[in-house]
Amino acid sequence: MGEPAYRTISDVATLVGVPHHVLRFWESKFPVIAPLKRGGNRRYYRPEDVAAIERIARLLHVEGYTVKGAQKLLADEAAGAPPRTAGKGPAPVPAPGLPFDAGVPTAAIAQLRHDLAAALAAARAI
Repeated sequence: MGEPAYRTISDVATLVGVPHHVLRFWESKFPVIAPLKRGGNRRYYRPEDVAAIERIARLLHVEGYTVKGAQKLLADEAAGAPPRTAGKGPAPVPAPGLPFDAGVPTAAIAQLRHDLAAALAAARAI
């Protein structure tokens, strides 16, 4: 029969694997998510909302973007602008393995902190 035209917040939360309150938070941070609201403030997500939510979930939870970095990336894509070329000088070069213009992804920060802690422990042992 195909995909339903509208999904409830429970359906989308289960599909994406996040709690309801996370979806409501994302609505406040990402204008691309705009569910229809009916009586009793019930949310009904259209297929384009679900696709945007899945993309945001992937950016935040898989690719390691911060909320601010994901907002910037989505805003740049919506504007059709190339990543960070509006500033003076040449465009920044992304670090190997890191998403372009994402700020610093949280996974990279965690790895850096781990490496620094190991280096500090080794230095103290000397």
